[in-house]
Amino acid sequence: MEERVSELFKDAECLYDMALRELEIGNVRDAAEKAWCATLRATDAVILANMGLEPIRSDLTSKRLHELRSKRPEVEVLIGRYHTRADFLHGMCFYLGICDPIEEIKRRIIETKEYIEDAKRLAEFKV
Repeated sequence: MEERVSELFKDAECLYDMALRELEIGNVRDAAEKAWCATLRATDAVILANMGLEPIRSDLTSKRLHELRSKRPEVEVLIGRYHTRADFLHGMCFYLGICDPIEEIKRRIIETKEYIEDAKRLAEFKV
């Protein structure tokens, strides 16, 4: 299980790096989706590390994240940020193409690194 948690975090970091590259060349929509995917992978890692379950769909990730919050209140620090990324980066920017206000989209993409680091801490993963 620890190996899989490590793989998920490595994937999250890779996706985050890809998001930054897309952002640098002006592909905000693709950067938003990559940042969302990095968020999703990091969240799945937290869930796997704490519950022994790896969600297979994003709806299950959401459900399990809230279940985990019931057991570990400190997980609350991820919940609002997770849902904001799901809605703002994934839903609005990537799917609908509404990437406005652009400064807020860019900020949330960049701040995904902090989300990954917080997820690692909550997974008790050695950073």
